[in-house]
Parts: sequence; C-alpha cells; structure tokens
Amino acid sequence: MLPLHLGLGDLGDPHLPFAKRIDDLLSRLTRQEKISFLHQFAPAVERLGIAAFRTGQEALHGVAWMGPATVFPQAVGLGATWNPELVRRVGEAVSKEVRAMRAGDDRVGLNVWSPTVNLLRHPLWGRNEEGYSEDPKLTSAIATAYTQGLRGDHPTYWRTAPVLKHWLAHNNETDRSVTSSSVRPRVLHEYDLRAFRETVEAGAVAGVMPAYNLVNGRPNHVSPYLREHLRAWTEQELLVCSDAGAPSNLVDSEHYFDTHEEATAASLTAGVDSFTDHGTDGSKITARLQGALDQGLLTEADLDTAVRRQLSVRFRLGEFDPHYDPHAGTGEFDTPAHRALAREAAEQAVVLLRNDGVLPLAPDTRIAVVGLLADECKLDWYSGTLIHRSTPLEGLYERFGAERVEFAEGVDRVLLKTSAGTFLKVPSAPEAADEVRGAEGALDPALLAGRTDLPPLTADTTGTELALADWGEGLLTLRAPDGRYLSVAEDGCLRASADQPGGWIVQETFRLEPHGNGHLLKHMGTGRHVSVAAEGVKVAEENPEIFELIVVERGEDAVTRVTAEADVVVVVAGNDPHINGRETEDRTTLRLPAQQERILEAARTANPRTVLALVSAYPYAIEPGHLSAVLWTAHGGQAAGTALARILAGDVSPAGRLPQTWYADDADLPDLLDYDVIGARQTYLYFEGTPLFPFGHGLSYASFAYADLAVGVGDDSARVSFTVTNTGDVTADEVAQLYTRPVDPSVTRPRRELLAHRRVTLAPGEKAEVSFEVPLSAFAFWDVARGDWRLEPGPYDLLVGASSEDVRLRTTVTLDGEPAAPRPVLRRGLSAVDFDEQSGTEIVDRTKVSGDAVTPMAGGTGELLYRACDFGAGVTGVSVEVAGEGTVEVSLAGGPTLATLTLATPTPGPYDYTTLDAPFTAGGVHDLRLRLRGPLRLALVGFSG
Repeated sequence: MLPLHLGLGDLGDPHLPFAKRIDDLLSRLTRQEKISFLHQFAPAVERLGIAAFRTGQEALHGVAWMGPATVFPQAVGLGATWNPELVRRVGEAVSKEVRAMRAGDDRVGLNVWSPTVNLLRHPLWGRNEEGYSEDPKLTSAIATAYTQGLRGDHPTYWRTAPVLKHWLAHNNETDRSVTSSSVRPRVLHEYDLRAFRETVEAGAVAGVMPAYNLVNGRPNHVSPYLREHLRAWTEQELLVCSDAGAPSNLVDSEHYFDTHEEATAASLTAGVDSFTDHGTDGSKITARLQGALDQGLLTEADLDTAVRRQLSVRFRLGEFDPHYDPHAGTGEFDTPAHRALAREAAEQAVVLLRNDGVLPLAPDTRIAVVGLLADECKLDWYSGTLIHRSTPLEGLYERFGAERVEFAEGVDRVLLKTSAGTFLKVPSAPEAADEVRGAEGALDPALLAGRTDLPPLTADTTGTELALADWGEGLLTLRAPDGRYLSVAEDGCLRASADQPGGWIVQETFRLEPHGNGHLLKHMGTGRHVSVAAEGVKVAEENPEIFELIVVERGEDAVTRVTAEADVVVVVAGNDPHINGRETEDRTTLRLPAQQERILEAARTANPRTVLALVSAYPYAIEPGHLSAVLWTAHGGQAAGTALARILAGDVSPAGRLPQTWYADDADLPDLLDYDVIGARQTYLYFEGTPLFPFGHGLSYASFAYADLAVGVGDDSARVSFTVTNTGDVTADEVAQLYTRPVDPSVTRPRRELLAHRRVTLAPGEKAEVSFEVPLSAFAFWDVARGDWRLEPGPYDLLVGASSEDVRLRTTVTLDGEPAAPRPVLRRGLSAVDFDEQSGTEIVDRTKVSGDAVTPMAGGTGELLYRACDFGAGVTGVSVEVAGEGTVEVSLAGGPTLATLTLATPTPGPYDYTTLDAPFTAGGVHDLRLRLRGPLRLALVGFSG
C-alpha cells in the first residue's frame, strides 16, 4: 500500500496542520468511499494508500476481548481509590498495552471505547461496575485522569483515542432500548451533563458514544444535546460512535422512525459519525446512507462533516505519519511495572467499612477463609483474559502460610438423581486440553461458541458429586470436581466444559423448578429443561427429566467445621459479574443471595471473630452490627487476592473510599426508572434517610487529625486550606474531602456536595497542608427561571472531613452573586419543562429534532409548579401550546382553578401542536400551578393583557 507521505501533496506533508491535510484527503475521496467510512469497520482505500480502520476497542480496566492482557480493578474499584494520579497511570499502562498488542494483531483498535462516565445514580443498575461514582465531580476527576493516561502527553499524536460512554442519563438495563429517562433541566445540567462536560473540557477525549435509551422521549442517537452541548465544550473535532445495533433500534424496537433511511439520516445530522451495526458487515449501513442521499435526506456536506471527524482522530493517532508517531514502537506489555501497578490499584481500591480492632491480623493468626468468592478471581464482560491470577485464598496462603489457613467454599455438594434411579455423571476427559474463554481474542465475544470436544454428561449408578452455588433469584451454577462448570453448547448437550460462567448469553446457569416430588432442571441460556437420553444428557423441548436433589453436604456444615477452631474467620462474599446484575440485566435487591447469607451466619455463629470481605460490582444491604470487620472491594483484577491479603495483614493500611451511597434497605431506593435525583431525593446529594455507609466513607488503621481551616474568597474562586496529621502509628493514606451546602437556598439544593478531594500519604506524626482552589462557579445552580447558571448570594457552609458525613472542620463563607428575580412570564411566557416542582409527569420530546414538552404519566393526572411568576400590572388571558388530548387547569398556588383549557378533539399526532386560549386574571408575583389531565403534551404557556 502506498505510504501517504509519498506523492500526495498536502495530504502527505506531516508539517502541515491536520485540518489542511484532511481537506485535501476529503477532496480525493469519492462519495462511495466517504459513505463506506461511516460504518464501524471502514474499508481500506488502496488507491490512496489508506488502511482499513475500525472504531471501538474496549479498554475499561485493561485491554478487553482481545486475549491476555493486564487486568486492573473494575472501574467502580478505580473510582473507590479516589486517586486520579493512580488512575492516570492505569490509563497510561492500558494504552501502552493497546499499542503493543496492535503491533502483533491488527484487530486491536486504537479508538478505545472507555471510560464509562455514567453516574452511579441507582445501585441496582446492572452495569454499576462500569462507572466510577454517583457524584459528577468525582466521576469527572477519575474519568479525566483515565483519558489523559489513554491519550498520552505528546502535544500532537495520541497513544489511543478515548470515547466516553454512554451519552446520556443511562442507568437501567431493563428495557434499555425503549425506556425514556425523564431528565428535568436542573438534573440535566447539574448532574448528568456535568461529568461529561468536565471530562471533555479537560482535552483528552476523542468522542462519545450515545446510549441505547431515550432521554425526554427522544433517542440518544438523535439527541440535539450532541450539538447544543457536547460540541460546544471543545474546539476539537469529536467522533460520535453509535452503540452496537442502536442505529437499527431507531426503527426496529423504538419505532421512532418509519424507515432506516430516515433514522440513519437523522442520526448523522444530529451528530453520529460512525455507525456500529451488523457486526463487520457495512453493507446495510452504506445502503441506508445511499438511500438517504437519494431521497434528499442527506447531502454530501453531511457526509464530509462526519468523515472529517473520523479522519481527525486517525490523524491524531499518527496513522498517516508513521515515521513521526512517537507511540509507534510502544511495546510495553505485561511488564513488571504493569503488574506492580495492578497490585497497587487493587490495594488502593479496598474500602474498610467497619473494624472493631480485629484488623490488621497478627502474623501468627490462624485463619479460616470461607465463601463462594474465597478462591475466585472473577472477570466481567469488559475484562481481558488473565495472565496472572490471585484469589483471596491464594493471597492468604502466600501471606500467612498454608499451614495457618483453612478453607471451605460453602457450596452445597449434591447429586442429581434421575427418575430411573441413576445419577448424573461427568465422564472423565483426560485428553481434553484446558481452555479459557476468550483467550484467542474476538472482535465480538458474544459470538464465541461453547466447547463440543468434551463428552456430554451421562447417567449411571454412582454419579458425580457437583458443587451447587446459588447466586440469588434461584440462579444456580453446577461445577464438576475438576473445576469445570456445567454448560450447554450449540448441539444442546450438557457438558462440564466452562472455566467460568460467562458470555453474552450465559450458558452455565440453571434453575431448579419444583415438580411433583422432585425438580425440573431448567437451563437458563436456552430456556429449556434438561433431559436424559441414551446418547447423553441434553436440553430439549420435550421429556424433561424429574430430578431428586440429594444434598451430600450442606455448605454451612463445611463452613462450621473449619471455622470453630480458627482465631479469625474471613468470609468472602459477593457476586459473579456475569450473573444477576450485568449488562442487559439489572438487580432486583440489595440483599446478599440467601446461600451467602447462610454461609455468613454459620461462620458468625461458629466464631464471633468474623470478618466479611465483600467482593462485588455494587453495594449490598447487610447487617454489619455483629461482624468484627467489614471490607468491600470491586473485583480487583489479576492482583485482587494478593491485595486483599496485604490489607488484612496490615502491610498496607486501607484507604479506599465509597464512591456511592450504601443504602440500608431496598425501601430506601427510588424506582429504577426515576431519573429525577432532586425530586426523588437520590444519591448522597439529596438522600434524607440514614445510609448503611455514606458516600466517601472508609476507615484506616491509622487516625488523622484535621486543623487550621482557612478560607479566602477572591473574584473568581475560593481558596480553602487545612492541615491533616497522621496521629496513628502506621504510615497510611487519608482522603481529605471538601463539601459545601448553601445555608438558606431558595430552591432544593444538595444536602452537601463534593467540591474537591485529595488522597495523601502520611507517616506517623507527619502533617500535610491540603489546599484547594475552588471556582465560584462550583457553587452555582441551574436557574430554570432564567435558563442559565446562577450563583445565589448568601452564606455557604464549607465542610472538611473524611467522608460526606464524617465532618471534622467547618466554616461559613458569604458569597456575592445574582439575586433571584421573578419570572417575567408576561414577556417571555413559560416553557413547560422549566418547572420548579412536579408530580405525576414526565418530559417528552416536543419534536423529533429538538425541544421538550411535559405530559402526565400514563395519560393520567400530573401537576407542575412554577415559583415567583411576575404577572406585572395584570394579565387577562392565558394560552397553552398543546398536542394530543386533555385538559390544562391553571391556578395560583393554594387557590382555586382560574382557567380550564380543554383539547377535546385529539390532534393528528403527538407533534401536531395547537394553541388554546382562555380568560385568566392575575397581577403581581405568584406561584403558578398547572394541573394536566389526559394524554396531553404541554410545550408552552403564554399570558396576555
């Protein structure tokens, strides 16, 4: 292929600005070549020496899907470190491994789809593991650090090109491609946009990926916010890559457009530049784009805009300047430094939630370690394949010596007896090679097939004892004595063949369904029941086998046996990232699965000195009062076990902090689909109850004293400083946190809000001064009355401490700002969406292109409140712009209905608005209340007179 720097004028001149070279390249591409570039897998243009290119390389906490790589802690674990500099180094290591792997495998892409900056608003979200925090400030700090590491520090050429996921307001897997997140303007600006904005403005982001869901009734893939907000935050060209299959969803599942040509054109003009659809086959997308051009829905200028954005990323990656690309020779892969960093990150992610003094453990402690996660090093959907592996049990063996550690997994040991009196049998397979799922790498791991080289299960008079683990909701895994999990491949046969549960559709989970005097065994991946036939055991539509479950040993009995004589029991509990809470599947409860609660209770009953180590992708609601200590860590990657053992031993003092609130009960949670964090009082910002453990919480083996708080307010910022002293007897990290809250706000504001934080390492007796320069804009809120940010004048508390609730120092400062002003409704009217309070309503799309309207939920009744409306000397009429059918009742707050406007005849469609008028008399400043009845969309309210 012809190198671009030879004989191609401006295009091949590395000394010219990228923009000029891109102009030159665009002028050389044909229309068909431009169209072909808009699919995820852009083909080569050999006549110009342009190589093939693909968007999208998963790299959330290590290089994913492409085989062995260094595996760092899950993203939520990186968030728990509260350490941007550490996370920057992780991003740097990941990007170097991307480059090193690409040198040997051109399937590895440099456009990385990481990090995920969706806020962890609701702890039941199945993808909680992918985000950093429920707080936008912490999320943006960690995300910015990771993108800076991924990008590299060369001023011109990027090591990798990070794409932020998933734009926007995306926290539910349940019906995720058809549900709409109702996001009021304050929540939009103060919460959901903020994490994206601060990360993009930091300058190391190459693009974003829209989410599957809709926001305010409009799919994210045609969101006007891409243009109105995202592209206004930076002068850099940003590449917007669709999520997989989402372009087709606009027609197929969302039914938002009638044809794929319309949908594709709308996405492109809204700002989507690369279409991830139909795998490697770009023919359908290119046909849709050509059809949209033929129908006049697109112009070639629209194509040029999208192609330009892609080429901008490719130029920044050095593709067209291989001799000048400083990253071209990067070969750092699985280095000692990367291994050490993986351990350091895993150690810093551990959060000590409770400790009565049992920790750290003395070197001669006799330990019983039990639990379903005790000898596991779990991976998630976005992990690479492990090169190195460390489980908690292995870590404790290594640190304390195998002779001082006893182990019981706590699974039930069972036999499955058939109606014929035989038992399920796992045949021996001595010649079978060990295989690890995904070890060879795959562009789409969802397409990986199960193993068929092993013999199917049979039935005989003795059977095979299986390890049964119940992961909650009745979902079971069954494991053979050799460690392989029972799984089902494409031929329907049941085999002991999987190294771990996994895959896009998990084939290793089952459910026991009561049936007569026994149970049917349902395979969840196929939805079929297990049957026993002469040729082996398989899943089938007919003749399900009725099994008797014979428990050879209960897990609790094994736990009791090994724990009674131990000095300390460590119960390792948590989740399997592929079961009950993952992409496509939300959790239904905060509770631990019942089997794990029984294991914990058995351990605690046998030995009161019990430590609970939770290894999970999300928070749990537990009862910590009778436990000697509780720790939490996300799945910590390849060094997880070593890190946990070093924390337990006191080699490292724990200093992770919770990146989200841990609620005490399911009853504390709002509905999963309620995205109004203000109205529903969600997250630490607004939650009014008592959490199990608060945001920012985490204990240490040291103690720290805070003092010397000083505040100075300048024209644009406030400087806050204080000292932190290690008053303990071990070197330890402390995470100093600065919060604020307005003392007398005019609207609902956060109870406290993180302004800044810093993780510092202090030796015993060492003191450090911590200072923050906080822009005054950080104290502002989105004022719906004016449609802009406003710093409200008045007193603000500044709170310094070790968590959002553990406040050690406080002071109050008075800030100047802009006083509230009544809404000039006579002059400007009201946009329906700019309410102050609401009940029973949701926000929907005013048109398919832009704008918002408000409608009662499920066509019922809803109310909107607009505070401080200035009617001046008086108005005599009110008008509403509405669509659908129903009634709008207008009153002054606390008063009777003064006007009723009824749309009795339905409008032709939801976007066909009409204006209704009615007499209405009011003067001066009043709160205005609107009651909406029926399936009616309200866009605007106006006043006259």
